[in-house]
Amino acid sequence: MIFTSLSARGILGINRRNIDYTTKWNRRRQYPLVDNKLRTKLMCLEAGIPVPRLLGKAEHHFELEAFMTRIDGLDDFVLKPARGAMGNGIVVITGRTKDAFVRSGGRTASLGDMKYHASGIISGLYALGGQADMAMVEERLIVHPELAQISYDGVPDVRIIIYRGYPVMAMVRLPTKQSGGRANLHQGAVGVGIDLATGRMRSAILRNQPVTSHPDTQARLVGRTIPSFDRILEIAIGAADQTGLGYLGADVVVDANKGPVILEMNARPGLSIQLCNRAGILPRVESIDRLNGFSPSIADRIEVMRDLAEAWP
Repeated sequence: MIFTSLSARGILGINRRNIDYTTKWNRRRQYPLVDNKLRTKLMCLEAGIPVPRLLGKAEHHFELEAFMTRIDGLDDFVLKPARGAMGNGIVVITGRTKDAFVRSGGRTASLGDMKYHASGIISGLYALGGQADMAMVEERLIVHPELAQISYDGVPDVRIIIYRGYPVMAMVRLPTKQSGGRANLHQGAVGVGIDLATGRMRSAILRNQPVTSHPDTQARLVGRTIPSFDRILEIAIGAADQTGLGYLGADVVVDANKGPVILEMNARPGLSIQLCNRAGILPRVESIDRLNGFSPSIADRIEVMRDLAEAWP
């Protein structure tokens, strides 16, 4: 059984993650930098790190009329909550007809539907802890051609776990029909572990079970290389440096036109990434702890990581 083999290979469990890593290395006052997608975006922009373009926002219900006027002038976009989690509350608009917007998956929505959804976002329907939220509209990112044949009706993202400024594990999350086009493992996306030294896909899971191909496109997964992987590592580390957090996940999308951009960050990254890689994360974070000194140079840290990765399972 895959869980048994991972236990013998240094799997990190949720209790130890919380005590020894998120609590120890992440100060509570820094959480808002990653829990609020708008703050994450502004932080990255200030540091020169690429992010999806913000097209509009509404934090209060009285702002909805102007917000909807802005939306009505767009042909495609993404409407999302600033404080949402697990992809909840995100609506992707891929085009429009004379009377309606066309959602990812082919369903349609009227301007009134969009206003109702934005109102729910502001009321905290999708926010962590149900707190008041902000509705954001961003440009719609386009799947990179090299990833299009292993995705279904959505944009895949690359999750990088950063520990004390070093990348220690990575996966790509591939949307499926089952996940509704969302890159979320809990909703049925495919997770594929990535070799950090090469950017090559190494093993895949769907609903915690091993797979070798995408369930909808039937394209084989293992052995493919993530495009622009060096740049993905650079911006993930750079964004993590800006937060001051010592243990976090950085989610990067490789856009067909812009290249890699930071989508969001997570101070409590999930642990299924270990299943995707069929390896535990503990030997990796422990090898970082044994380093003598930490370089301020991102390029140097990537090289150190690649040297260490030769001994990682």
